[in-house]
Amino acid sequence: MKKKISALLLMMILAVSVVGCGSNEVKENTGEEKTYQYYTAEQVKEAIENGEDITLVDIQVEEEWNAHHIKGAISTKAYPVKTDEERAKVDTVIPKLEGDNPIIVVCPGGKGGAQRTIDHLIEKGIKPERLFILENGQGGWPYDELLEK
Repeated sequence: MKKKISALLLMMILAVSVVGCGSNEVKENTGEEKTYQYYTAEQVKEAIENGEDITLVDIQVEEEWNAHHIKGAISTKAYPVKTDEERAKVDTVIPKLEGDNPIIVVCPGGKGGAQRTIDHLIEKGIKPERLFILENGQGGWPYDELLEK
């Protein structure tokens, strides 16, 4: 009887271990643990003022772009970058992203749209280490003197 209970317990422990490992694999494959690099508004301002070689890729929709955008940014009007059509708008700027300089994605709030843009650019062959998100997005940009309206 003890052998049967021991064997049953061992099988349960193995089953839990296998299920546990499977869960971790799914979590990794879904991208839940992805990390993104950020530039603060102050870092972007300093880079612009110091003439550093950065590329700003703005994904705001046309109305937001027309209302305000950072000087020198490249417009895609691709927000929220969820559809093939919106990703195709991002694709139009890829030829302008050659080189090794930092690419900073500007979206309304610095979250999902920027992350989807970065994921898409990585799929298109842009090196992940070059890709950054403007922290807090265009909505958190405090430097009016560097805006075009």
